[in-house]
Parts: sequence; structure tokens; C-alpha cells
Amino acid sequence: MLEFLICSLLTIFPDYLVRRYVQGKRIGREINLYSMWFELRYGITACVILTVSLITMIFYFHPSTTNVTAVFRTVTILPESNGRVAEVYVGLNEKVAAGTPLFRLDDAQQRAALETARRRVAEIEAQTTVAQSELASADGLIAQAQGAYLQALNELQTQVELNQRNANIVSRREIERLQVAADGRKGALAAAVSNKQTLETKISSLLPAQKASAEAALAQAQVDLDKTTVRAGVAGTVQQFTLRPGDIVNPMIRTAGVLVPEQAGRVALVAGFGQIEAQVMKAGMIAEATCIGKPFTIIPMVVTQVQDVIAAGQYRPTDLLVDAQQLARPGTLTTYLEPLYAGQLAGIPPGSSCIANAYTSNHDELESGNIGTLRWLYLHMVDAVGLVHAAILRLQALLLPVQTLVLSGH
Repeated sequence: MLEFLICSLLTIFPDYLVRRYVQGKRIGREINLYSMWFELRYGITACVILTVSLITMIFYFHPSTTNVTAVFRTVTILPESNGRVAEVYVGLNEKVAAGTPLFRLDDAQQRAALETARRRVAEIEAQTTVAQSELASADGLIAQAQGAYLQALNELQTQVELNQRNANIVSRREIERLQVAADGRKGALAAAVSNKQTLETKISSLLPAQKASAEAALAQAQVDLDKTTVRAGVAGTVQQFTLRPGDIVNPMIRTAGVLVPEQAGRVALVAGFGQIEAQVMKAGMIAEATCIGKPFTIIPMVVTQVQDVIAAGQYRPTDLLVDAQQLARPGTLTTYLEPLYAGQLAGIPPGSSCIANAYTSNHDELESGNIGTLRWLYLHMVDAVGLVHAAILRLQALLLPVQTLVLSGH
């Protein structure tokens, strides 16, 4: 309507002035309801053509959409395993900080596993102490075996010398017996040395490895125990949280509640513009928005990102072929809008519905000086008609509360 009124001032109104003051025709006589088309046909025809052209130019180069929402994502409150609720620390709609305990599951099993792991570490430490004592004892056994071996070796050498001097003094059998005894004492010495090496390897390698494994099991048991206390991952407000001690929580079936982060929906707006504007929408475009949650307010924004796919064409592979008719409904071009200045989305509840305009700017091309006169006029005209759309948005901001509160059937 605003475009029609503006165009009529440039077409119908001048045509009427010519009819009235040049041709002397007056409204109610020569110009009446039945002769209006014949008398003002040039102005009406030019007005219709100009209005259609103006509306097309405005909505193409300065697109508008009512599909704008302060989208936000919630965080599901879930434990990592099944369990029965033992304690609840927060209430419904309570604000919590990151890391605040929300509720605790029954942890008797996890505490038992933690105590078992702790006892296993203590057991390995005791084994290490015992092994060190056995190592000290092994040195004594080696000294004892070495002394016995030297004694048996000395006796054998003495008997061999006597036998060499006089074969009748020492029998051959006695020498063989002493040789066997010396070999046995030598084997006992080797066994004592090997036992010491085994103890040293046990103390330096086996027991530390067992202790490390036990400590890892202790840490895992502590992690499992800590998981029974569910904490807030981010700062926010707890919603739909009605747990009571004794409830069973299953992450596959039943959630515990929803956590709405503090900054959810207060960073950017998500807008869906028409597909026909895909060649116009660019990151960096200036935009404006007005929301139902904050009436009579125009929020200056900037386009930060334009999604390069249209969600309506998405499909998931199944065992059924997808008919193109199911995708016939045209989707929108998803665009992300952020406020030009910090804090401008304050006061707008997350999830609010909004109206947004984006404005094409040809300032850089106009300033380059490398364009012809006709294109220079055309680009100036494209930028100038954005004022019409800006005025329409402000009228919508004024009428939005009236439409919502009065004309919506209340």
C-alpha cells in the first residue's frame, strides 16, 4: 500500500493536475466514478506498472521475512548410566553455575569398587616391602651358598692333591663324591644369585607395573564414583526438572530435565529468506529486525553467515525411495543475523518471533568510478528504494502489538 501511494504521487496525481488545470475537468462532473479510468488511464496504468516494478525491486534487493526466530539450544540433563536418585540438590527453574551439582545417584556399588581398588594398591605396596626384605635375605643366602661352595671346592682340591701324591691315601670314589658335592654347592650358589635377580626384576619392573595398573583402576573407580553426581555443564536455568529421591533415571528412556544456557538465543537471530534472494543475500549485509518480545524497537543487525544449502532438500537414506513430490514445498535460505552493537538482543526472550529486513548496498561499486552513467543511476535507485522497506518495517513495528493484542482474536 505504501508503494502504491508513493507511485500514485508520481503518476496519478500529475495526471489529475493536467486534467484539472490544463483541460479544466473537475472531480464529480467530468471526472467521476464511471469516467475515472478513461480520464486517468495514463496515470493509473503508469502507477500500476511503477508499483509492481518498485515492489519487485524492493523485495528482491532488500528482502524481508517473517521467518525470524531467536533460536537456542538446550542441554539435556542426563547421567552417563542408569541409577536410582539418592539426592536432589536443585529445584525447578533454579539458576545454576557451571559445575553446580544437580543430583546424585545411588553410589554404593561405585564406592565398593573404589575401596577394592584402593585395597589392591595397598596390597601391591605391601608386596613391594616384602620383596625388598626378601632381597636383603637373598644377599645372605648368596653369601652362605658361596661359602659352602668354596669349602666344598677346597676339600676337593685337597683330596685331589693327596691322591696325586699317593693314590692309596684317597680313593677315587671319595674324589668323585667331593666333586659331586662341589657341583651341587655351585648350583645352589647359581640358584641364590638367580633368585636375587628375580627379586630385583620384580621390584624394579613387575611390582611398579602392577601398582600402575592398580592406580589406574583406582582412578577409574573414582571417575565412576564422580559420575554418579550429575553437574551442570554450563551456567543456565534448570527447566522441566522434577526428579525426586527414589526415581530411576535411564539415559536411553527418560531424561532428568533440561538446562537452558544463559546466552542461549541472545547471540544471534536465525532468519529464513526466500530462495529467489539467494543471489542477493551476502555476508556483511546490513539488516534490521523487530521482535514481538520487544515491541516498538528496531534492532540494527548484520548478516554474518548465509547457509549454502536449503534444508528443504535434505533427505535421509531409507529403504523407501523418496518421491520428488514430497520435496515440492520450497524451503528458505537460512541466514544468521547478529546485532551491530553488544547487548541489543537483551530483553528479547529466546524463541521470540521477529520480522527482519536485509538491505543491499552498492556503495563500494558506486565509489569505484568504473561504471557507466545508466548503471550509476540504477544502483543509486536500488539503494534509495531501501528507505521504503525501512519505513515499512517501522510501520510493522508500530502495528505489531496491535495485531497481536487486538486483531488476533483476544
